[in-house]
Amino acid sequence: DWVVPDFVVVPGGNLGNVSAIAKGFQMVYDLGLINKLPRLVCAQTHSANPLYRSFKTKFKKYKPIRAKKTLASAIQIGDPVSVKKAIRALEAFDGIVEEASESELANAAGRANRTGLLCCPHTGVALAAVEKLVAQGVIKKHHRVIVISTANGLKFTDFLFKYHTGKLKGIDSQYAYQAIELPPDYNMIRDTILRKTEA
Repeated sequence: DWVVPDFVVVPGGNLGNVSAIAKGFQMVYDLGLINKLPRLVCAQTHSANPLYRSFKTKFKKYKPIRAKKTLASAIQIGDPVSVKKAIRALEAFDGIVEEASESELANAAGRANRTGLLCCPHTGVALAAVEKLVAQGVIKKHHRVIVISTANGLKFTDFLFKYHTGKLKGIDSQYAYQAIELPPDYNMIRDTILRKTEA
């Protein structure tokens, strides 16, 4: 209904999505279709967080880093191409940059998946950022928040399987389901799902 959310949260790697979202909202605002702009939140993994580090200096300093291995592999970027555009967008939209550890992103995805979502680890980064901003009192109960999911969980079945079987190194899977391994047999899978949902 053209109601603008209070916050739009997006995982950030190369950072083009941050500036693109800002540009889209700005265009709709300039056309007079909306009467306010949301606050933008860029969520980075602690293993690849050059924008977060710059945000901590109010964007006065920026230095590329060597990204470390992360479960959120698509945003494992230490020298983002669109960093200048992203900083301009975040400054214009009263933006925030937050980070998530590997444990925080994995468990945020695990918690969301318990509600019926099927999150990728990158969406887990964004959800973990939301949880942290709620805990800090930045996002309040009355706020409307949109989290951009940048990929379907089915693209990251290895991550999901390891999370739910406790095989992610250094991660305590707090929201794991009991994994059930089945052969690729439609009838057996359907019957197992029906049996488990009736229980």
